[in-house]
Amino acid sequence: MSLEQDLRDRSGNVCELSGSTEDLDIYAVPNSPDLPEVQTHIFISETCRMQLEDKAAIDPNHWRCLNDSMWSTVPAVQVVAYRMLHQLRAEGWPQDLLDMMYMEETVKDWAKAGISDETETKGLVHRDSNGVVLEAGDSVVLIKDLKVKGSSMVAKQGTAVRRISLDHENEKYIEGKVDGQQIVLVTDYVKKI
Repeated sequence: MSLEQDLRDRSGNVCELSGSTEDLDIYAVPNSPDLPEVQTHIFISETCRMQLEDKAAIDPNHWRCLNDSMWSTVPAVQVVAYRMLHQLRAEGWPQDLLDMMYMEETVKDWAKAGISDETETKGLVHRDSNGVVLEAGDSVVLIKDLKVKGSSMVAKQGTAVRRISLDHENEKYIEGKVDGQQIVLVTDYVKKI
């Protein structure tokens, strides 16, 4: 049997990431270990392929489909889902999925092998007041009372801010919800929990 037929049979003739039935093709998972082709390739839609190959074309909402496909029993599908969720983790919701995702250690190592340092930090390193590196999805606590610009609200010292997101242009800024309001925080005034 051909690789394409094997992948069609395994996927049920749908995209293994989005479930789409249109414009399907074979996708070779980058940085794959030395395994048989059927284990290092997946069957995906043209939309998924375009966004995997061109970071500028990524539509975060398209990738909400990973909520289902991350549970695939196919390691190559798990690897691609992990990498895309990792890439989008600053959006907030992908971090929740990453926290739930279960993978064998060897599969997780394979997934991490395809994550570049550029994707990892994008050149910026966010650090709290103690110099500890902050990542999207972390929780922090305020170390002093902060006035919130444009509002009469004061974020009190000791307030926990969960599931922060990082500013991709300034390493001193993070975002999070305080009293139900999304605000920008300066990293000098927070401590990682």
